[in-house]
Amino acid sequence: MPQSVILKTLILDGEVSLAVLDTTALVEEAIRRHALTPVAAAALGRTMSATTYLCSWLKDGESSLSVTVCGNGAGGKICAAGDGDLHLRGFVENPQADLPPRGDGKLDVGGFVGHTGTLTVVRDDGEGIPFVGTSELVSGEIAEDFSAYFLTSEQRPTAFALGVKIAPDGHCLGAGGVVMQPLPGASEEAISAVEAKMGQFFAVSTLIEERGAEGVLRMLTDAPFEARSIAFRCSCTREKVENLILSLGMEEAEAVLKEEGEIAVHCHVCNTTYRFGAEEIYALFGRKHG
Repeated sequence: MPQSVILKTLILDGEVSLAVLDTTALVEEAIRRHALTPVAAAALGRTMSATTYLCSWLKDGESSLSVTVCGNGAGGKICAAGDGDLHLRGFVENPQADLPPRGDGKLDVGGFVGHTGTLTVVRDDGEGIPFVGTSELVSGEIAEDFSAYFLTSEQRPTAFALGVKIAPDGHCLGAGGVVMQPLPGASEEAISAVEAKMGQFFAVSTLIEERGAEGVLRMLTDAPFEARSIAFRCSCTREKVENLILSLGMEEAEAVLKEEGEIAVHCHVCNTTYRFGAEEIYALFGRKHG
């Protein structure tokens, strides 16, 4: 499967920023790690796609951003995070929650997320004062909720079309989105043009599946573009877990070993479990086992 990618350029005489995302591989990795139901994959995939767009504006790999969607639906909390290098990760509180399709046959993402709640963005540019913005959910369909967030929290009208298409066997066939953001001083004509152009992306996941990101971008412009790769990568490491164990102290570590036979630390963000046997624990503390 091709690597996930985001393409960015300017359209409408430079008045509007355009981004096209193909996050199919990113969503497929999330499905693999978390064993997501189709509707959970759609909700998390849309959230991770939008989070990727936000991360694409971060200044460098030391900058980070997280998104938390807290709705009243069956899925519970949805979290996605990434950095300026476009290393993304995410999880759903209830990854096995499922819902029947909507009346039109589409996945009921709004019901899974919930129609009331909040969307919160925390951005850390590494300057010690994180920016926090929160807006109310308007539908739970994610794209509309991010548009509302940009309008209310950042005062920037931004149009999102996001989609995830899941095969009957549970794999991701196509995922990604189109984002258009009028730049400061954009004319009313440019803003109206954005609204008109976004109408052709109501089935954006199918377009991504059939045409790829560049093919979708070429529906709008022949302009040159910047392409950046996206990868699922968690910030947890075995070394960080080792430091966590060392912070417990030998006495407490021994107590856990005695009770459990090992020390296991689970990262719910990427669904990875780090296991340490007695030999490894004693070696960490510079002691010999037995």
